[in-house]
Amino acid sequence: MRSVCLPFFLVIAVSPAFAEDLPLASAGVNGLPELEFSQLSQRDPNPLAEKALAIHPEQWKHAETEHFIYHFVHGYVATPISVEAEFHYRVVAKELEREQPLTDVKSHIYIFENPEQWQQFQGFGQLEPWTGGIHSMGSLFIQRNPRYRFSGNLLGHEIVHLVVHRFYPDGVPCWLNEGMAQYISKTAHASYQRARGYLAKPHSDSVAAEELIPLTTLIRLTHPPSENVETFYDESEKLVRFLANADKHSFLEFFAALCRHEPFENALSRYYAGKIPNVATLEEQFREYAAKDIGSQLQQVDSD
Repeated sequence: MRSVCLPFFLVIAVSPAFAEDLPLASAGVNGLPELEFSQLSQRDPNPLAEKALAIHPEQWKHAETEHFIYHFVHGYVATPISVEAEFHYRVVAKELEREQPLTDVKSHIYIFENPEQWQQFQGFGQLEPWTGGIHSMGSLFIQRNPRYRFSGNLLGHEIVHLVVHRFYPDGVPCWLNEGMAQYISKTAHASYQRARGYLAKPHSDSVAAEELIPLTTLIRLTHPPSENVETFYDESEKLVRFLANADKHSFLEFFAALCRHEPFENALSRYYAGKIPNVATLEEQFREYAAKDIGSQLQQVDSD
């Protein structure tokens, strides 16, 4: 049976960067409109949802946008997350060339602000003490320090996981799931920076040949390996980028086939016939590509 990255209980580390302070003020006229819990269009069947909302239940507020439902404490924390969530939904749908998911089920996002309450929830979810978030059964539970923004593509990466799960709920192979989240979130973050007046391109880190995880090993991993996790993420993103750039239509067909649990080798020979006939050829071509640094540093446009 095809190995997949556990789609119903994927632990993720989200570390807020101590960067730009957020104003501790009300959400304002452009804030996320609050709803009573009874007014939400859908309930979350995830068992962790009930446990999360049971932690100081009087504190939770709720809101809803087109594709997501939010549970939070302060609107000024949830509002920017809701904007980024809907933005990434559109980016992922465009990237996958999919208009509608299989169902109209919305993804739930739970935003913890209090470290002690997050630690209590970590006990419920049996998370490692260092984890800052968990993607489980299509829901996202995150810790969010209200004084600081997320750094780079961290939040976008987790939102991509949610949206990909909406389109492919039967599971995505681990390398493909993480590689796609990195690939799309980096591209989306660069687009966001350009909208703010920066010259930005998505950056793809190089992976030295001697550090590469053999593809026959990479494609069968069911979770990121703790001993070389950074290489795993960089290599997975690089492999997604390589295959997508080789032939975007073939990549989307290949992606869908792997999500149907078709063996990697079969899907590769079927959808990249004539270009990448087998894993050995892919390994050879990818090794050179992986060693390249792609993208540029962020530079601000001089508006004067």
